[in-house]
Amino acid sequence: MTEFAETLNGYVSIVNGWVWGPVMLILLFGTHLFLTIRTRVIQLHIFKAIKLSVTKDSAAEGDISQFGALTTALAATIGTGNIVGVATAVAAGGPGAVLWCWLTGVVGIATKYGEALLAVKYRVKTNDGSMLGGPMYALELGVGEHYGKLFGRVLGIVFALLAGIAAFGIGNMTQGNSISVMVQDTFGVSPIVTGLILMILTGVVVIGGVKSIAKVCEKLVPLMAFFYIIGCIVIIFINHSYIVPALKEIFSSAFSARAMGGGFVGATVITAARYGIARGLFSNESGLGSAPIAAAAAQTRNPVRQALVGMTGTFWDTVIVCALTGIVLVSSIIKDPASLEGLSGGNLTSAAFNAIPGVGPVVLTIGLITFAWSTILGWSYYGERAWEYLAGKKAVFPFRVVWVIVVFIGCVTALDLVWNIADTLNACMAFPNLVSLLLLSGVIVNETKKYLWENNLDATSTDIILQIDKN
Repeated sequence: MTEFAETLNGYVSIVNGWVWGPVMLILLFGTHLFLTIRTRVIQLHIFKAIKLSVTKDSAAEGDISQFGALTTALAATIGTGNIVGVATAVAAGGPGAVLWCWLTGVVGIATKYGEALLAVKYRVKTNDGSMLGGPMYALELGVGEHYGKLFGRVLGIVFALLAGIAAFGIGNMTQGNSISVMVQDTFGVSPIVTGLILMILTGVVVIGGVKSIAKVCEKLVPLMAFFYIIGCIVIIFINHSYIVPALKEIFSSAFSARAMGGGFVGATVITAARYGIARGLFSNESGLGSAPIAAAAAQTRNPVRQALVGMTGTFWDTVIVCALTGIVLVSSIIKDPASLEGLSGGNLTSAAFNAIPGVGPVVLTIGLITFAWSTILGWSYYGERAWEYLAGKKAVFPFRVVWVIVVFIGCVTALDLVWNIADTLNACMAFPNLVSLLLLSGVIVNETKKYLWENNLDATSTDIILQIDKN
């Protein structure tokens, strides 16, 4: 890292510590708990939601299938946060960060549900038939309707601007950087070569828009998740005698400020919570407001159906994948503290996967490449929709060009700086989205009662989809 980058990283770290302070932790986790209570623990409907996620609803209006919307959102969420992010959280916050990350996912399911519901409830249709939606529209149309049009419009612009900028961090540079680092460490390939290849692959898919992205993600996401999960299960089997000690360490250190053994540095409870919740948000994006942008494009009869489908993304992403990663990491450190102590990020995860004889690093590298590249694809759609909201369709093509170029830049940028910028932008982006969720929680409850609690999931929404001109 150059001297300028180190100085900039120092300033960003200071800002990062402030935006991820107690206020954000309370607001984020509090919103998760609040919506969990208001939706009567919507998490209890997870199996019904999983069933709906693989049920076609092609008779309804929308650009892509419900499964396509889910896999596009999962493509954007199952990424380096599940691999590098969890490792970073463990290295900085101790094993207790794994539990906080997992708890953020469990209660965050309710927030993901609420986000998707509002996205479909307030989505609009352009003159060419495309569906547009997400927090910016929920803020403008929903909050604007109840709390003043100017207030809602301003918040919508703020969110879209933050999302349009944040996309280049969380959804682009961090992903490209993680890919280039792992490919260089495993295969010795230069980051420049990796960056050029990623640019070409991304450009080929992104140019086709959401339908092209969804088509790729529908095939890529299930395969990559299965591949990575099998790798984690193999390591857990190899480390089987250390799994119980690892679980004990994770649970006890989440609420203890004691110094830890087994190769772990000491960490306070607030540090474990901060890194665990921050990485949990980075991983599943519940409360961030990104995934609802894809949900708005889904073919669905009513907002609740897609909201149920959407919330399964957090379940798969954090409750399953991040939990497996955390157990793999902590058990590996306890098993071999001398080799893993002091490592962080991709290096820590790579060392843990070395437990699989011969093919461990290759399995991890392939998993990371597919996770990260799919995230680049999914977030390209989020960023595109944000800039289209701000500037109309004329912004779409320039955005795609810049997006592809930034993929290359991310491959050759320092990891610490990229992660810190991504964390800061995440927090800034979350604030207006959480405001919309809290102010429109009554709408979420009313829609849930209308379609779910009164057993009307198959009913077609009578909401008027607005026609707008975004040329």
